[in-house]
Amino acid sequence: MQALYNANIITQDHVRPRAQALLIYQNRILAVGDNQSILSSVGDKSSAQDLSGYTILPGLTDSHIHLQQFALGLQKVDCETNNKEECLQRVADRAANLPPGEWLLGHGWNQNDWDAGFGTAAELDRIAPHNPIYLTAKSLHAAWVNSLALRKANISAVTSDPTGGRIGHSSDGEPDGILYENAMELVAQRIPEPSVDQIAAAIGNAQSILLQYGITSVHDFDRSKCFQALQLLHESGRLSLRVVKSIPLEDLSHAIALGLRSGFGDEYLRIGGIKAFSDGALGPRTAAMLQPFDEEPDNRGMLLLDREELAEIGRRAAGNGLSMVVHAIGDRANHEVLAAFTQIREYEREIDLKPLRHRIEHVQLIHSEDAHRLAELNIIASMQPIHAISDMLMADQYWGKRSSLAYAWRTQFNHGAILAFGSDAPVESPNPFWGLHAAVTRQRADLTPSPDGWYPEQKLSLSEALHAYTTGAAYASGQEYQLGKIAPGYLADLIMLDKDPYSLDLNELRDLRPVSTMVSGQWVPEY
Repeated sequence: MQALYNANIITQDHVRPRAQALLIYQNRILAVGDNQSILSSVGDKSSAQDLSGYTILPGLTDSHIHLQQFALGLQKVDCETNNKEECLQRVADRAANLPPGEWLLGHGWNQNDWDAGFGTAAELDRIAPHNPIYLTAKSLHAAWVNSLALRKANISAVTSDPTGGRIGHSSDGEPDGILYENAMELVAQRIPEPSVDQIAAAIGNAQSILLQYGITSVHDFDRSKCFQALQLLHESGRLSLRVVKSIPLEDLSHAIALGLRSGFGDEYLRIGGIKAFSDGALGPRTAAMLQPFDEEPDNRGMLLLDREELAEIGRRAAGNGLSMVVHAIGDRANHEVLAAFTQIREYEREIDLKPLRHRIEHVQLIHSEDAHRLAELNIIASMQPIHAISDMLMADQYWGKRSSLAYAWRTQFNHGAILAFGSDAPVESPNPFWGLHAAVTRQRADLTPSPDGWYPEQKLSLSEALHAYTTGAAYASGQEYQLGKIAPGYLADLIMLDKDPYSLDLNELRDLRPVSTMVSGQWVPEY
């Protein structure tokens, strides 16, 4: 047994919100209490650690991350720049060190942040004529490619748009180098894929970054190769994070054939839900909208799955014990998904099935008439606070007054929906303290857009936001009795801070970093 004492323990447990000490046996918490009661339970005082008043919180969960893409993205050109010229320079610098023919990969550009707008294939051709280039947008819903990449994918002026995707064209009818949604796959499938071993190595390196942020659990939304890599890490004892692994929609039949069910697995790796996409994203204006985007009267985005298609998929999944996890950004997408979930809940009642932990990922814009429906249907609102401060200028420009119900955490909380917070990394930084800061201030680091924040009525309290990174996230994955709290019987996943977040000015939350992180009773790095 080991005891941690003389600490400021914030338990996230309403039975005992604060404590001074706790007792750990093997990988679980045995007792929580005051210094005297815990120390009296320890025979060998050498196993007791004096934490000198440091603050202890439960380990945090990132409820929406693309683990493989985040890990591999650490090796790509960082395209998140303030102007297009800087992005092009970074690409040129990388190209200068690549042999001809090797793919150049990057991520993070956002044309909404650039005065010059979208890039073109011709601009990339000028700086790297001998290397195919594939640069994913910050949203992951568009790609910028050069002419060599287009040729490798056999994309020309006469190439038809794929289902659920669009090829951008210049005024002369030629492809302009921007690919939207499913059109991205036309090029992406030509890029040599990393092996499972390479992905495992990349994730193994990346998980140390997440642990240093205080993230001990993640809900992953990458595809089957990521699952294979996670299994390799797990069986070799190198998986330090707890991972809930979603199953992409295209693998639903395989999952059913194998008899996989949501929740199957162990404390480190378990099956989540079936991930489907109902629409695109705000950045490339492919989110499905009830009314057109402001400034684009002919554009209502792209609805990738409607209510009947989703309901059919959801009934099949639920009937086989698999929950649904549906990406929805625009207000039409959320409307359609909620209509589908209404049918899925009816089906669960018809066959006397225990309600599954279905989720909507993002819930970025919702119509006022739909705002209460997640709570009524017991659908988890899996949201990413950091998106709001990143997207607020775009939202004001393209959603206008509709933005009063964009990234509306308070609205969902007040209606009674369970909130589970994450980052959507590599779309955003996985730093959960940046997410906490966004949730309680709705301000950027420079305190813009105003002293009160962007649509301040949607702010959460620190306690409410913390619950979305702990207990809410645990509920979303069906692990509310072993994760998210510091309480007897729970897994000993903790983070140690040198400051109490409740004693800080809210704008100081962004600067918090754990001194150390504990997983299964072991400090990582060792305390």
